[in-house]
Amino acid sequence: MTLTVWARRPRSRGLLIGAALSLALPLMFQLSQPESPYRYPFTQPVRQDITGQLEQSLAFYRTRIQQTPADGLSRAALATVYLKLAQATGDANWYLLAEQAAAQSLANLPHDNAEALLALANVAEATHDFDRAIAQAQQVLEAQPQHEGALAILVTAQLGKGHIAQAEIAAKQLSQQLPSLGSAALRALVQVAKGEDAAALQTFQTALAAEEPEEAGSSAWVRTLMAQVYADRGELAQAEQLYQEALRILPRYPLALTRLAQLETRRGHYRAAIRHYQQVFISRDYPNVWDHVALQGLAQVEQLRGHRAAAETLWQQAEDLFRQHQDLSTFGHRRELARLLLARDHAADLPEALALMEADLQVRRDVETLDTYAWVLTRLGRWQAAQAVLAEAIATGRRSAVIYARASGVAQQLGQTDRANAYRQQAQMIDPTFGPRDRQIWGLNL
Repeated sequence: MTLTVWARRPRSRGLLIGAALSLALPLMFQLSQPESPYRYPFTQPVRQDITGQLEQSLAFYRTRIQQTPADGLSRAALATVYLKLAQATGDANWYLLAEQAAAQSLANLPHDNAEALLALANVAEATHDFDRAIAQAQQVLEAQPQHEGALAILVTAQLGKGHIAQAEIAAKQLSQQLPSLGSAALRALVQVAKGEDAAALQTFQTALAAEEPEEAGSSAWVRTLMAQVYADRGELAQAEQLYQEALRILPRYPLALTRLAQLETRRGHYRAAIRHYQQVFISRDYPNVWDHVALQGLAQVEQLRGHRAAAETLWQQAEDLFRQHQDLSTFGHRRELARLLLARDHAADLPEALALMEADLQVRRDVETLDTYAWVLTRLGRWQAAQAVLAEAIATGRRSAVIYARASGVAQQLGQTDRANAYRQQAQMIDPTFGPRDRQIWGLNL
């Protein structure tokens, strides 16, 4: 079947930071002057069956491997194609095939095989094995100290672990040797993690100024990331403009669709949110890693509308998708399943939510993971433990109204009125639009 294609983390000038889109999406030359600072300055990419093209590549490399089974380079190239299919389709099974092909490539060619190592690093990062991703990226860098793909893996994997300082070192090195849309976007992500939102927005602008016609996927990705910074600041109109531009570049791009749906949910525009979530689904017969996100979003909308039975049905559908994966440690399933259980708010689910988050913290310790863990602890009434976790999140510098609002509620439960008021004021300073609906969305009505 023909699929609408999207990017997870699009690449820039050969920088492998995620996506298959930038490959084979021919564009026409530049149009008239952009209408806004965020307007994509090139024509939209011609929509093609990218999965079909990748499958042709698969056939080519499989034929070569049949002819020369001991060829390590062909297997490394095959692993890269599998990765692109995983990122283009949302089907996690391609990651498993990529891992197998890369491992066999290294068995055939154990030295000077950066492509296979980088393929394994990308699989490890996708499955949130950040330590392995970092180790494999560093192996590449030992032989090629300026390898762009390996440096990009270091940035994102270190951010996943909550090691912001190490991520910043890699991001600076990458942006110095390769000033481009992709490297600037990674530097901006580090700035967001440090709480330097104003600087991050400027860096995102720098990224957009460096975009090129063949980077349609990267261009949509960067606008979506930039929009989230504005949304977190309560500048919702600005965020919507960026989300819409990302979707103009890449219709049905699920990251932009789900983020825009979340924004409309915050506004109380439930019909619009439902419409965006429904565009994420491709086929009942073709589940992908974005389906559970859309199902949980739809459940949240129904809950806010007061339709509890409909919400329960959607939560169950999302949970069923999670349970189909025997190993919940991969692809964010532990944290995402914990959030589903917390949003559904069944007391019987709390022990599993706690176990999921305690396991997840062993592999990643970013702000989102810390906040979800604190959410579980508040539901269990473990106020002092929740406060310690939130203090760790706040210490990163990350500007998040959700985290400060949760910290305020915890301090109030502990009788720390002055601290609770200070945190509440900080939350409103970060996002002046943060209100009762946001509190309900994030389980803050303690």
